[in-house]
Amino acid sequence: MTRKKVKLAYITNDSARKATYKNRMKGLTKKMSELSTLCGVDTCAIMYSPYKSQPEVWPSPMGIQQVLSKLEMIPEMEKSKNMLNQKTFLSQKITKAAEQLKDHCKENWEKEITQVIFNNICGKKVIHGLNFGALSDINLLLDKKMSDIEKRIDALAKTPFNPQEVSSSSSSSMVALPPMMMVSPEVMSRTGTEDIVQPGMNNMDPM
Repeated sequence: MTRKKVKLAYITNDSARKATYKNRMKGLTKKMSELSTLCGVDTCAIMYSPYKSQPEVWPSPMGIQQVLSKLEMIPEMEKSKNMLNQKTFLSQKITKAAEQLKDHCKENWEKEITQVIFNNICGKKVIHGLNFGALSDINLLLDKKMSDIEKRIDALAKTPFNPQEVSSSSSSSMVALPPMMMVSPEVMSRTGTEDIVQPGMNNMDPM
C-alpha cells in the first residue's frame, strides 16, 4: 500500500501539528543515527520547539559539544569553500540556465538555417525573401559545413588505404544462404465410389 503524499504546508491544527512534530523528530534522529553508523560521520541535532522549555538535543549534550568543537577547529576558508547562501545559489543557477539557453538557441539557429538551405535546393526559392542578416547566417553555416568537410577529407587522406581490409570486411558481411529444396507434392490415390461402403447397407432386408 503506497503512502499518501504529504502536503508541505503549515499544519493549522495544534494537536495534529504536535503529533507530526513528535513523529518527524523520531524519524530524523533515526536517520541521523543510521547515517552516523553506516558512513562513520559525526552528526548532531539541536531542535527548538514550543512544546518544551529546553531545546532537544541529539545524541546528547556531550555529543553536541564534541561535534561543535570539531567544527570550530576547521579553518574558515575550508568551512566556507562549499557553503552557499541564497544569492550565490541563485546566481549559479541563473548562469547555468543562461548557458543552456545559449546552446539551445545556437542549435535551433543551425536547424532553421539548414532547413532554409534544403528548401532552396528543392526549388522553393525561399532565400529570395530573406534579409541581409539571414543571408549572412546562411553564409556562416555554409562556411562551417565546408570546413568540416575539408577536415574530414584531410583525415581520410592521411589514413592508409588497405584493400585487404575492405575485401575481408565485405566478405565477412555476406551471409551464406541454405540451398533451396524442391518439394514435390505427394500423389495421392483417389478413392472410387465403389470403395465406399456405407454402414448398414449389407444388412438391409430386400424389398
